[in-house]
Amino acid sequence: MLLLYNTLSRKKQTFKPQKRGVVSIYACGPTVYSAPHIGNMRTYLEQDVLKRALIRLGYKVNHVVNITDVGHLVGDANLGEDKVKLAAEREHKTARQVADFYTAEFERDISQLNILKPDVMPKATEHIREMLELIGHLESKGYLYSVPTGIYYDTSRFKNYGKLSAMSFAKLNKYLKAGARVERAAGIKNITDFAVWRLRERQSIDEMIWDSAWGEGFPGWHIECSAMSMKYLGETLDIHCGGIDHIPIHHTNEIAQSEAASGKKFVNYWVHSNFLTVDGKKMAKSIGNVYTIGDLIGKGFSPMAIRYLFISAHYRKKLNFTFDSLENVAKTLRGIYSFLQRLSEIKRAGAADPKFSKKVSSAKKEFFGEVDNDLNIPGALSAMHSLISEANRRIGNDRLTASEAKKVMAAMMEFDEVLGLEFERHSKPKEDLDERIKKLIEMREAARKEKNFKGADLIRDTLRQHYRIILEDTKDGVRWHREG
Repeated sequence: MLLLYNTLSRKKQTFKPQKRGVVSIYACGPTVYSAPHIGNMRTYLEQDVLKRALIRLGYKVNHVVNITDVGHLVGDANLGEDKVKLAAEREHKTARQVADFYTAEFERDISQLNILKPDVMPKATEHIREMLELIGHLESKGYLYSVPTGIYYDTSRFKNYGKLSAMSFAKLNKYLKAGARVERAAGIKNITDFAVWRLRERQSIDEMIWDSAWGEGFPGWHIECSAMSMKYLGETLDIHCGGIDHIPIHHTNEIAQSEAASGKKFVNYWVHSNFLTVDGKKMAKSIGNVYTIGDLIGKGFSPMAIRYLFISAHYRKKLNFTFDSLENVAKTLRGIYSFLQRLSEIKRAGAADPKFSKKVSSAKKEFFGEVDNDLNIPGALSAMHSLISEANRRIGNDRLTASEAKKVMAAMMEFDEVLGLEFERHSKPKEDLDERIKKLIEMREAARKEKNFKGADLIRDTLRQHYRIILEDTKDGVRWHREG
């Protein structure tokens, strides 16, 4: 039984899909005008944990993540220019070249981070017909009006507009007026009204313009998600994911247009992830603290260390990223991988101690109990590390038997069904090393014996940076494993 915090109800609820054994999940995907930053990727990692938890419970998950390659303007005000268009001008490329390049960047990042690939990744530019059909349906029901810049949704017509943000229509309008996004095109009735179709401007790029009953133009950002999610998952979704910044505008507008069109509830469970900060500050190019996954890998950190850090905080709490925290987590993960390798090498005969077997079972129960409690991964990790500590004590006392090691290994593999940290890759006995690597390890040992610790550290760093070999000094001598 999985409990999820539902933003709409503002409480934890027992998850029940519409169709037995099947779950539909839609997540707002990237706007492909630049490489996704680590704040974006934290959200997708947390969604991956949710998906893995559902799969482990036996559900078939139908997962859709859209690609916004047109229609997302600079800021949430319905003025300004399209982000992909601006990137095309800046990089002297076509809009399609820009979108394809950064879509590939996103797909590379999710692959490196071991994020399960969505079943469908629909592109906005390939679903214009569905958007136009949805716009026509909304117009026939009287929800739209025209202004010189485009076709707008009249948010005052939708009952309970703003319910996702727990604000009334009047309060949400006041909230937006109090913020920076107050500028609106001429003729707009309410500050919360939004464009479903923006009419062509003279400087628009031809490849991002389509014909319609309302004139040449391109879709609004919000209409894209409604059209694509309903095409692939139906008029009512089980789960819709995204960042908390989408709650007051993007997701609120998705609800308004989807429910107005279908007459049905759009989403049963809204799951939102909190922000990631860097050194306690909001990410901003102006202060130089915006990092991508490629940036972190380029600094010598493994994708699995990045994954571990980002899933180690609860998804509804802010995560403050620092390089020190990433280094600490990388060290912890190296310890886990070394532990798995040691487990694989245990040969001691004997039956499993019933008391220890009970501790393994208890750790599993605690781990998955925390996962099922609104994806409390910090609590789950605590249960896992308690089991590792207990097993390590038995290894240190030469008491862990092969049968006990097998039980612990099986538990760790079950944990990784949710964590996705590639434990399987690190659960094998040592492989034969290249002679060059063996020689470097021997040179480091000689340097340590001569108390040339600076030289020993230099060799250790070389092994890590160039060969992904991690050394661990133990009372039984130096151990090594390959970094994930």
